[in-house]
Amino acid sequence: MRQINEVLRLHFETKLSQRAISRSCGLARSTIDHYLRLFEAADIPWPLPDSMGESELLEKLCPHLPEPRPKSASRPMPDWGQIHQQLRGKNVTLKLLWKEYRQDHPDGYGLSQFYAHYNQWASKIEPSLRQVHAPGEKMFVDWAGTTVPIRDPKTGEDSNASIFVAVLGFSQKIFVRAYENQQIQCWTDAHAKSFEFYGGVPELVIPDNPKTAVLRPCRYEPGLNASYSELAEHYGCAILPTRPYKPRDKAKVETAVQIVQREILAALRHRTFFDLGELNKAIEHKLDELNKRPFAKLSGSRQELFTQQEQQLLKPLPNRSYEFAQWKKAKVNIDYHVAVDKHLYSVPYRLIHQEVDVRLSRSMVEIHHNGTRIAAHRRSQQPGKFTTIAEHLPKSHQKHLEWSPGRLLNWARKTGPLLARVVDAILNNRSHPEHGYRSCLGLMRLSRNVGAQRMEAACKRALNYGTCTYKSIESILENKLDQSTQQKELPLTAPEHPNLRGADYYK
Repeated sequence: MRQINEVLRLHFETKLSQRAISRSCGLARSTIDHYLRLFEAADIPWPLPDSMGESELLEKLCPHLPEPRPKSASRPMPDWGQIHQQLRGKNVTLKLLWKEYRQDHPDGYGLSQFYAHYNQWASKIEPSLRQVHAPGEKMFVDWAGTTVPIRDPKTGEDSNASIFVAVLGFSQKIFVRAYENQQIQCWTDAHAKSFEFYGGVPELVIPDNPKTAVLRPCRYEPGLNASYSELAEHYGCAILPTRPYKPRDKAKVETAVQIVQREILAALRHRTFFDLGELNKAIEHKLDELNKRPFAKLSGSRQELFTQQEQQLLKPLPNRSYEFAQWKKAKVNIDYHVAVDKHLYSVPYRLIHQEVDVRLSRSMVEIHHNGTRIAAHRRSQQPGKFTTIAEHLPKSHQKHLEWSPGRLLNWARKTGPLLARVVDAILNNRSHPEHGYRSCLGLMRLSRNVGAQRMEAACKRALNYGTCTYKSIESILENKLDQSTQQKELPLTAPEHPNLRGADYYK
C-alpha cells in the first residue's frame, strides 16, 4: 500500500515520468501504469482526503479482492523439531513429510514455503544437529584435546590421561573413557569398549587421521594401521577416515568432544585422581547424566532416542571377544628365523631373505607371507633364544641352501685355523647349527674390518679363556686385548685364600 501512495505522490506532485517513478520505487513500468489506471478508474481526488485510510483506498482501487484470512487459521505451522527427527529415518525425505503435512492440512504451506521454513528453523540449531544420519549407520571417534592428570601416590608426580570420545550419528549418545596414552593398543581397546557400551556395532566408524590409526592420510585411499583394520574385520564394520583438513566431516564428534570437555572434564577439574580406574568411574557417573539430559532444541534425550530408534538397528556383537594384536614387518635371515622382540622364531627355510608380516598377540606369534600364515609359535619372553620347529629346517643344507655349516667352516679356514676352531665351537654348541649362523656372520664382518692377523689373535685369546662367542671376540677387538703381550695359554685359576670356598665345600 505504501508503494501505491508513493507512486501517486511522485506522479501528481513531482510530475515525474513513469520511467523515473519506476527507477525511484523499484517497480516495473507496467506496474506503475496499472496503479495509475486503477486510480483514474476509481475516480478518487488528489490529494487524498484526510479521512481515507489505506484499507479504504485499497477497496476502491481493487473492489474484487477477497478478504485476507488469518494466518493462524489457514497456514498451521508444522512442528519442525518433530519433522527434523523424522527426517533422520532411512528413506524419509522432506518432500514425503510435506505430503503428509498437506494431507492433514490441505490449506497449509506449499512445497517451496515448507522447504524455506524448515531451512530457516534448521539454521538456528547447532551444526552437528543439522546433519542427518540414519540410525545404526555411523559412529564418530576422536581423542579430546584436554587431558586429565593422574597423580602417582608414591612420587607425587602427575601423568596425563588421554580421553577417548565416541558418539553415534543418529541418537548422539556419547561414550567416554580415559587411557594412559593414545597408542594403537589403547585406540583399539577404546573402540571395543565403545561397542560393548552401545551393545552393538554401527556400519561405519569415522575417525580423524591420527598416526596410530591412519598410516598414510589421503583423501581417497587412506592407509590404515593393520591392527586397526583387523579390529574392523573382527566386528564386521568399516573404517572411513575423514578427509584431511575437512573438520565438517566430523562435526558430530567435534561437538561431542566440546560437550565432554565442558560438562564432564571441567566438572572434575578440582578432584585428584590416583589411577585410571578411579577416573573412569567418575566419568561414567557424569556420562550417564549427560546422556539422559533432555535436548535443548529437540524433543527427548540421547538415551531415549538411542533406546527407541537406534539400539535395535546396530549389528550384534561377535561371539568371540576381541584380542589386540600388533603387526610388524620382518626379514627372514639365513638361519630361517625372524627376530621379534629380541627372540628368534623359525619359518620354512625356502623364505630366506624374504619379507614377512608378523602378528603379535599376547600369547602367540603368527608369521604371514603374501597373506598366508606360514608359521605359528607360542610367544616367548626370553631374549636371544630360539624357538624352532624341526619341519622348517631343510634335510640337506648342501642340496637345498646357499648357506650351510660346511660353507661357514670353509670361509673360516681361509682366514685362519683359530677362527675355524671358534666357528666349529659355535655351531656345535647349539641344538641346531642354524642357531649359530648369526654369530658366524658377525665374525665375518669383524674379520673384514680388522684383518686376518688381528682376528686370529682375538680367536686365540677366546679359545684360551673358553669364551667362543661373537660378543666375547667383539669385546676383545674393541679393547685391543688381542694385542696384549700378557695373554695366557690357559684359563686363569682362582688364587689361594682362606676365605674362598672350593668345590668340595658344597658336596
